[in-house]
Amino acid sequence: MKQLSGLDATFLHLETSAQFGHVSSLSIYTRPDVPDYRPYDAWRTQLQQRLHLLEPLRRRLAEVPLGLDHPYWIEDPAFDLDFHVRHTAVPPPGTDDQLAVLVGRLVSRPLDRRKPLWLSYVIEGLPERRFAVLTIVHHATIDGASGVELMTLMLDERPEGVAGAPEDDRWTPERPPGDLEMLARGALGLARKPARGLLLAAWSAREIGRATRNPVLVRTANDVRRSLRGPLGTVLNLGRRRPEEPDEPPTVPSVRPPRTPFNGPITPHRKLAIRSTSLDVLKQVKSALGVTLNDVVMAACAGGLRTFLDRREALPADPLVALVPVSVRTGEETDRWTNRVSMLSAVLPTDEPDPVRRVRRVHDSMSSSKKIFSALPAERLTDFAEFPPPAVFARAMRLSARLRLGSRLTPGNLVISNVPGPRTPLYAAGARLEHYYPVSTIVEGQGLNITVQSYLDRLDWGLVSCAELLPDVDVLLGDILDEIDTLAAAAGVATSTPATKPTAPAPARPPGASAGASH
Repeated sequence: MKQLSGLDATFLHLETSAQFGHVSSLSIYTRPDVPDYRPYDAWRTQLQQRLHLLEPLRRRLAEVPLGLDHPYWIEDPAFDLDFHVRHTAVPPPGTDDQLAVLVGRLVSRPLDRRKPLWLSYVIEGLPERRFAVLTIVHHATIDGASGVELMTLMLDERPEGVAGAPEDDRWTPERPPGDLEMLARGALGLARKPARGLLLAAWSAREIGRATRNPVLVRTANDVRRSLRGPLGTVLNLGRRRPEEPDEPPTVPSVRPPRTPFNGPITPHRKLAIRSTSLDVLKQVKSALGVTLNDVVMAACAGGLRTFLDRREALPADPLVALVPVSVRTGEETDRWTNRVSMLSAVLPTDEPDPVRRVRRVHDSMSSSKKIFSALPAERLTDFAEFPPPAVFARAMRLSARLRLGSRLTPGNLVISNVPGPRTPLYAAGARLEHYYPVSTIVEGQGLNITVQSYLDRLDWGLVSCAELLPDVDVLLGDILDEIDTLAAAAGVATSTPATKPTAPAPARPPGASAGASH
């Protein structure tokens, strides 16, 4: 049995009837030249042969009675692969719009917590000998970085695959624990929390004081820490290294998101838009402008959002605020199948008409946010999720959802995530992976998520929106890709190949909308 971390459990507590905790990926494959190749049978066999490697797929939740502590994972004794691997299709002619609609509907429902928290749909009906696999996994079990690792374990580096697992590597189901055993574990966990919580609060107060140049906070926090440096402090700090003092505390930016049409109460319904662009073009743009690849991605999003909102006469005078997930993995984690992620916020200069200046402002904003992120190490801040009593925390999350506080107090307008992926081809049962589109999640008050995943020489874009707040998310994605063309032209970078969807031409857009980007 393994206990969920506080951050892992948070993704469970945040779920409501409209807000789901799972993240997904849409993979597009080309069938091998094999007679009577059956994608569903091939994919199911692929997973069955390597379940011993795929711990997140085998484990289900074991709750602590009364919510006294965070749940545990156990190897599911009633595991049923046929429940998780499902078969469906899009109707003829199998366009990308039809595929996106189907995926939007499939991710618009919660996962069954009585089972391991994942599903995989094999989707047929696509043209050109292609098929798709939609894999849905709960965020409580993986983050973006571990999700990429899970994908590489599910797939092969060669078309012929790999040999089967040795018999001694097969996994073993666990006996479900009884209520008394779980109550004992919960009581023991609660006893350890208060002192560590006090120490963590003191450390964080000191670092926040330093970052904001507040001597009162620093002095008070140091007094608390000194009081814990005797035997109690020694015990509480076993195995923990103290952070080094930063030389120059950065200035804390003040950011407050303006309102947009996609910032409001969300519904359970989702819309998806997917496209691909050239990774090489974006790399040339970032080199020409002297910024990072992520700066170019975010600047393209800023330009696309500016065009999209201005066309609808809904462009705020103030810049939008983007929340950017950041991995805090060190490589020294004992458990790779857990969440090690935090968020930083950055100004998204949608108020800037000049595309190159938008890139510069994104770069400056991200640099400032990264300094704050370094001054307040996120791996410590994520520890705070360990200390609230789980039952109280879960009730607070449910109350927040009922009051729709996220719609009123949202810290950002949207989430923008850029996840690096494999640079070499991958295969599933002989079928070549062509695209790996991220299908992320949205939260209350933020009806739009933009996630980009690199694979081979491409960037695969996945935009997820609340269907009621932003029904034409595909038009927004077209505007973003147009902005990449604009940035490339400004940087003197040639583009030649049009941005592509996986199987069909781009759909027609309303009058006044510009054409798709070229890469």
